[in-house]
Amino acid sequence: MAQATDFDELTKVLETLVRKVMREELANFARENGLFYLSPGSPLYEDMEKILERKVKEQPKLYQRDEVWGE
Repeated sequence: MAQATDFDELTKVLETLVRKVMREELANFARENGLFYLSPGSPLYEDMEKILERKVKEQPKLYQRDEVWGE
């Protein structure tokens, strides 16, 4: 029997989980290795470029911790 899936809810849950894992992994990496550099063209580098572009165009919206991490 097939089960209905709410893809919006699934996306929200997965996004929260991925953000939390990335935050923990980057914190561990930075703690162990000190300063680190992102390779141009890497997905994380591209994401950071997009964030910078948005910052230049408009005032960044700051979120509460529970809004970002779902804690």
